[in-house]
Amino acid sequence: MIKDSFISFIHGLQDELCAALEAIDGKATFREDRWERPGGGGGKTRVIAGGAVFEKGGVNTSVVHGALPEAMAQQFKVTDSRFMACGISLVIHPLNPFVPTVHANFRYFELYDQQGQLKDSWFGGGADLTPYYIFEEDGRHFHQAFKQACDPFGKELYPLYKKHCDEYFVNKHRNNEARGIGGIFYDYLRPDANRDAEQLFRFSQANGKALAEAYLPIVRKRKDTPFTTAHKDWQEYRRGRYVEFNLIHDRGTLFGLKTNGRIESILMSLPPRARWEYDYHPAPGSPEAKLLEYLQPRDWTE
Repeated sequence: MIKDSFISFIHGLQDELCAALEAIDGKATFREDRWERPGGGGGKTRVIAGGAVFEKGGVNTSVVHGALPEAMAQQFKVTDSRFMACGISLVIHPLNPFVPTVHANFRYFELYDQQGQLKDSWFGGGADLTPYYIFEEDGRHFHQAFKQACDPFGKELYPLYKKHCDEYFVNKHRNNEARGIGGIFYDYLRPDANRDAEQLFRFSQANGKALAEAYLPIVRKRKDTPFTTAHKDWQEYRRGRYVEFNLIHDRGTLFGLKTNGRIESILMSLPPRARWEYDYHPAPGSPEAKLLEYLQPRDWTE
C-alpha cells in the first residue's frame, strides 16, 4: 500500500537526516518527543539546539488519522469523512550567518467515506533555502539537486514546481518580498491517467532523498566562516521576516493553529532569536543589500 510505503519512507528519512545533521554538528544531538493525537495517531518530534553548527532545528514526522476535523471538512467541502495524513517536516536554523536556513516537508493524505473506502488521495511537498548572505554557487547547487531529482519524472516538473515555490514563499505584506531564494513546492498531486500513485510516491521519495545532497555540502562549506556581531544582527533581522511569513502566510502553520494541533511541533519552525528594527535598510552596496537583490525569481540552473 502507498500509505505504508510513505510512512516507512518518512521514518527512514527522519533517521538519516538526523544522523547526518548530528555528525556535522559534532556537539548537539536531537531530543525526541513521541506524542499521541487524541483523535488518532501521533508523531515523533526531534529537536536539536545549542549546537556548534545548528542553533536550533527540528525534524518531525507524524501519522494521524480519524474523523475529519470540521475545519478540514469545510476546506475540502465534504461531510462524514475520515482521513489519514502522514508527513515529515524539517527546519534548520544554523548558528553561522553565512550558512542558510533550510525548510522542507513531504506529505501524503488519504480521505475515506464512513465505510472506510478510499475517496481521494494526494501528495505534497518541497524544499526552499533562506540565505542571509548570498553565494551564487550555493543557490545553483541547491536548485540543481532538486532539478536532478525532478527531471527523471518529467523535464517540465522542476520549472513548474520552482515557479510554485517562488509564488508561495513570499511576504505579501512586505511588498511581495521573497522569504529566500526558493526551491520547489507542489501540492494536491493526485493519481491520474498520466501518473499513478506509485509514480507520485517515487517522485516525493526522490525529492526527499535529494535534500541531504542539496543542503549539507553548503553547511560544510560555510560553517567555519568567521563572522561578527554585525553579521549576526543581520541574520536575526532576516529571521524576523521568516517569522512573519510563518505566522501570517504559511498554510500549514495557520491550519495547525486553527485546528488545535500540537503547538510545540507547529512552532518548531521558528528561530531561537529574531529581531525587528524600525524602517531598517542596509547600506547601499553592502553584502546585506546584495541579498535583497536576489529575493526575486531567477533561473538558478543555467
